[in-house]
Amino acid sequence: MKKLKTQPPEGSFLWEGKSAKDGAAVYQRTCRNGPNGTPVYSSFAADGGAPAIDPQIVAQQAVSRMKLSGPKIASPRPAGKYVIGMPTWMWVDKGPSTFGPNTTSATAGGVTVTATAEVTQIVWSMGDGAQVTCTGPGTAYTAAYGRQESPTCGHTYTRTSASQDGGKFTVTATATWSVDWQVNGGSATGQFTEVRQSQEQVAIGELQVVR
Repeated sequence: MKKLKTQPPEGSFLWEGKSAKDGAAVYQRTCRNGPNGTPVYSSFAADGGAPAIDPQIVAQQAVSRMKLSGPKIASPRPAGKYVIGMPTWMWVDKGPSTFGPNTTSATAGGVTVTATAEVTQIVWSMGDGAQVTCTGPGTAYTAAYGRQESPTCGHTYTRTSASQDGGKFTVTATATWSVDWQVNGGSATGQFTEVRQSQEQVAIGELQVVR
């Protein structure tokens, strides 16, 4: 946030009814919360001195530094072999930018805010019309589980992907990040969410009985 070097002429709508004669000034605030982190500008007038900083905006600046991404899908994977009628286990690899927790601070206008982000749920769109909501990273499959269903996050396909483009279903994992923030040395706190996505192409076949 900064004070405009060239103040608008008297009567401009940017003054919001205020006046430089009364000690007011027009400031411009920049937040990188547009599409793909592009800057979004806003202007406003304040009576005397610099206006109070909105701590949530500072928290959003902290989150932009985290470079949060969609889930790192470990399963189902493109090279895997999956068949109809067999449980498919879904899970993701945890990391600071792919699942959290991720903690970063940012400072603006003398206000420092610490934000912590972590994925609270992942909605899996399986490509066959089904959606599965999981509240954790999922359970990694091992051979010891045999044909059991995943205890935390799974799906069973009932048709093949042969009719799809490229013969594969597009699996989309949509993660909801919960961000908790607090002003350092202050009592102000808050929370907001961010959403990120990842995709994989997965082939689903069927068992062939050979006699």
